Amino acid sequence: MAAIYLCLYRIYKLFYRRYMETIQDLDLITLQEQTLDQSINFNPQTFNDYIGQDALKDKLRIYVQAAKMRNEPLDHVLLFGPPGLGKTTLAVIIAHEMAVPIKICSGPTLERTGDLVAILSSMDAQTVLFIDEIHRMPSNVEEVLYNAMEQFKIDVIIGQGAGAKSISLPISPFTLIGATTKSGLISAPLRSRFGITERFDFYTDEALAAIIQQNARFLEFHIHADAALLLARCARGTPRIAKKLLRRIRDFAQVHKEQADYAFTLKSLGLLGITEDGLTTIDRTILQIVVEKFKGGPVGLDTIAAVIGEDADTIETVYEPFLMRQGYLEKTSRGRQIPAALLPQLIKKFLGQHTFI
Repeated sequence: MAAIYLCLYRIYKLFYRRYMETIQDLDLITLQEQTLDQSINFNPQTFNDYIGQDALKDKLRIYVQAAKMRNEPLDHVLLFGPPGLGKTTLAVIIAHEMAVPIKICSGPTLERTGDLVAILSSMDAQTVLFIDEIHRMPSNVEEVLYNAMEQFKIDVIIGQGAGAKSISLPISPFTLIGATTKSGLISAPLRSRFGITERFDFYTDEALAAIIQQNARFLEFHIHADAALLLARCARGTPRIAKKLLRRIRDFAQVHKEQADYAFTLKSLGLLGITEDGLTTIDRTILQIVVEKFKGGPVGLDTIAAVIGEDADTIETVYEPFLMRQGYLEKTSRGRQIPAALLPQLIKKFLGQHTFI
């Protein structure tokens, strides 16, 4: 009976591959970038082109080289850190350096176990499977990964009711790369199955300036070095934000037919509502409310959200981290407050003038 099931599985796998070939142009699983997406961003393909995260790159380069020397798939990798730091890009680089194909999907899209089984059964040996936001996978789908990651086999239920049977089907050895912005939400059994676990740090201003210059060359747009460093200081340590700012400066420069020097870039940032030290309009509004209405704090997060009309979770996850890293805000048991050393300066800034741009 097991031989019959195995034969049926092989027939299913053959038809599935032919089906995937018919929709190659759509390619929903790999989510390949369209021409428009590729034209606005430079996407590194090697570790040498990837700027920043030097310590992480050095370790991954060794792991990849060792796996290639043994002709084995790379051990499973878990990458975690804030959004926009390049986790997906690094996964693509790993696959490129290993000279193997990569399939990209997102945790929330894997709603049924059959979705994951179909992907795993269609992969060739040593393929990289990248799952973004892996902490958002349903628990029943996550459980399918356990045997797949450790023993390279999947359990499939055939039939229904009393006649249902479970059989184990072998799959090709593969590398799972999981990315998450909330590593604490990953279950312990899944986390323990990753052989490599690495954290992404925020980028330095110098690394971001180099990324901006790299993307500017790709866009055939010239930006002065001091202007690139100015954009880097306003990018909140995140390459994704730096690239967006570069594209906006390019828009202003092309329309006004100006060079992207320091003065023009600073003026353009002002039009975007961003100050020289990287504060946005919402950042300044939060600080102004804490200073003017609550005398520097402490004040609760929900109160701040109600006053400015913004969602509390958005303030906590998007705006607060940057303000705290820059020393503008402190989080205490009683609420948020301005550091005592900075309070006189902000009082003079906000209470001494009508505008705070």
